[in-house]
Amino acid sequence: MRKKIITSMEEVKQLQVSPERKFYSAEHDEISSGATTDIYFVRTYEILKKLGKVDTIVTAEIFARRSGILCGVNEVLELLKDKNVEIWSLSEGSLFEPKEVLLRIKGPYSEFGIFETSILGMLASSSGWATASWEIKQAAGEHTFVCFGARHLHPAVAPVMERAAIIGGASGASCILGAKLAGREPRGTVPHAIFLIIGDTVEGAKAYDRYMPPEAKRIILVDTFKDEAEEALRVAKALGPALEGVRLDTASERGGVSPELVREVRYRLDLAGFKDVAIFVSGGLTPERIPTLIEAGASAFGVGSYISAASPIDMTMDLKEVDGKPIAKRGRLPGIIHNSRLKKVK
Repeated sequence: MRKKIITSMEEVKQLQVSPERKFYSAEHDEISSGATTDIYFVRTYEILKKLGKVDTIVTAEIFARRSGILCGVNEVLELLKDKNVEIWSLSEGSLFEPKEVLLRIKGPYSEFGIFETSILGMLASSSGWATASWEIKQAAGEHTFVCFGARHLHPAVAPVMERAAIIGGASGASCILGAKLAGREPRGTVPHAIFLIIGDTVEGAKAYDRYMPPEAKRIILVDTFKDEAEEALRVAKALGPALEGVRLDTASERGGVSPELVREVRYRLDLAGFKDVAIFVSGGLTPERIPTLIEAGASAFGVGSYISAASPIDMTMDLKEVDGKPIAKRGRLPGIIHNSRLKKVK
């Protein structure tokens, strides 16, 4: 049974938002009903229906104005899975060029026109996040990085972002649902709060080692109370071979994590015989900062705001055929644009 879709101004007027609604984010049924579309697509549908043209067969193509990593395709396919349309697309995770056709939809306008806003939004946001993650991956190379960006976004979309980050190249994500959506287990240890409550970094590290399951990596924050190098050595001696790494997340008020700090911690750990203890760095990381930190001795990274704050990649959907005839708005080329990388997915 097909779900009811908003197709008239009267239905828009009748749509009521409960004063007892708990959250402002759209629910799945609201997205699939068209409640998150721009009003002008509903006006278009109603007018075309009165003219007897709403079922006109059209072909639409989507492109972006800048290069990036394509993400969000799976959600688009889910949105249109019960619609009478054909779809061609690049694979999720593909690197694309400016103006390249990323996705093509063919079918009656009534089947997908209402959803243009949602389709473009799904692709724009996820592709922006995936592209930022890919940029971090290029800087990190073979080094691990985990997405820590959920705290910077509304919780309704944080899992979408962290899944996109994994598509873009992140080794994992800290957001539970985001990681699960990507088929991974969430990654991350504990925040500063546990050490502040316990009162000592080493005691916190021992408690973590005592109570967390074996598969939980023993990576311990060492910037809460004392000098990072001193704390790193204290933790290394306390946990011994169980310690996989120390994490540096020094506050910006104290200069953040600098290459010089990483170099000192690495040197002192090596000097004390803890060469296998890795250094995990987080806090305001960018593609420009990561290579210098790697050179200084960092082994892995936690990246948040660079990915979560990435701008969406503007997506445009153009009608390129109407009733099989090439057509386009001024400034665009009429007719479908060939792209051998497109594969039929529906």
